[in-house]
Amino acid sequence: MTLDEIKGIRKQFEYYRMLADKTVLLLSQEELNWKVNEESNTVAVLMRHITGNLLSRFTNFFTEDGEKEWRKRDEEFAEGFYDRHELISNWDKAWNVLFATIDSIDEHNIETIIKIRNQDHTVGEALYRQLAHYPYHIGQIVFIGKMIKNKDWQSLSIPKNKSTDYNQEKFSNPNSEKHFTDNYLNK
Repeated sequence: MTLDEIKGIRKQFEYYRMLADKTVLLLSQEELNWKVNEESNTVAVLMRHITGNLLSRFTNFFTEDGEKEWRKRDEEFAEGFYDRHELISNWDKAWNVLFATIDSIDEHNIETIIKIRNQDHTVGEALYRQLAHYPYHIGQIVFIGKMIKNKDWQSLSIPKNKSTDYNQEKFSNPNSEKHFTDNYLNK
């Protein structure tokens, strides 16, 4: 794992957070707490779960197990009607912990062994584990948002039936070494 790879991983986390953030902004308080059936999760519950996981995994990342004793994972999935402002405030704090941790990775700690549930991970393995986990749930958040908004949904990437236009624009410009997320994160 190199520090340049860490930068790319950070951009991926930023991208997926942006997808969730844009979806949350489209939804009302009631819509954040809507669920399709008894077994499904609401956007609010998914936000609570990601928030709890972010805080647990990335608080004292180098020195403590990523599954903290103070975390109450089952409570993250508790039924309830959750306040939008509290959800977003906690969400922002948790993502800030992740980004501060990533930004603290340097040549002195990149080889540190990270523990998650008493299992050893390299820094890269720990980051990739979460980079697979969060997009899984963020995909659920986006899908729920699309179900709720239906025809009022606003595309977060390439709009439906616009792939050809998008590709023509990309291929009509000179080759670029920019990260693909720069197209979305710098808007």
